[in-house]
Amino acid sequence: MIDRKIIDLFRVPPGKKIRLKNYATDWAQTEELEELGKDEIKERAQQVLEQNLKDLAEMQNLLYADDRYALLIVLQGMDAAGKDGTIKHVMSGVNPQGCQVFSFKQPSAEDLDHNFLWRYMKALPERGRIGIFNRSCYEDVLVVKVHHELLDQQKLPPGKRGKSFWEGRYDDINAFERHLARTGTIVLKFFLHVSKQEQKRRFLERLDRPEKNWKFSAADVAERQCWDDYVKAYQDALAATSTDWAPWYVIPADHKWVTRAVVADIVTSALRKLDLKYPKVTEEQRQALAEARRLLEEEG
Repeated sequence: MIDRKIIDLFRVPPGKKIRLKNYATDWAQTEELEELGKDEIKERAQQVLEQNLKDLAEMQNLLYADDRYALLIVLQGMDAAGKDGTIKHVMSGVNPQGCQVFSFKQPSAEDLDHNFLWRYMKALPERGRIGIFNRSCYEDVLVVKVHHELLDQQKLPPGKRGKSFWEGRYDDINAFERHLARTGTIVLKFFLHVSKQEQKRRFLERLDRPEKNWKFSAADVAERQCWDDYVKAYQDALAATSTDWAPWYVIPADHKWVTRAVVADIVTSALRKLDLKYPKVTEEQRQALAEARRLLEEEG
């Protein structure tokens, strides 16, 4: 496990303004880590990831058997921050039957005929399962906030679209997540914090490698021009919606091995705290099991 003091560096404190420039995007979170050096940290991160993948597979079985809780993992980040890769590697040992992933694209006509939370409510994991949102309802206070014209598509009643409007959306999200927490869904939210320089490198890699060309869109470069607007939108959203019941973590994303190890550790630690148990067998069930054994043994 990663030292809790390190994990606390990534957690966004509830009710406080933040500056993303104060959160590192690389592996050197503290002076102690910097002294250890990149190679040592990378080796330890790999060990942490491997152990947590084993633990996560076991915890998922317990989560399913216990059948009282669900886990919702929310992943947000700039383009090329590594959301897909994080899902692939952190969930590599999980039984696919107990995990569901939803990647939210542009809303459909049906989505736009409902409130902005509707399509996310439909995709929530049931008890005993892990749900992963690759992008989420936060797009409606991020992309929509940066591109105000998208609000016109949401068929909203007349009214001002200033500060109070966005505060209202933050309140709606907080109330939604509080309801989930009260009814047994653990909500963990990760902002994959990639630097603008690293994003550029990854975009160029997608252009240079034919097998990655399909992942590149001209819109990616256009959105990059709005970098500062997105940073501000993220800062506002993270500060307004990081709560005790649904915390945000700002995860360094310039090095994928850091991202995967930290996310896996936080997820596994959250499941450990639930004190999950396999169901106890009743006396009636024991008798039925004994009878089943007798019948099988008598077959000869």
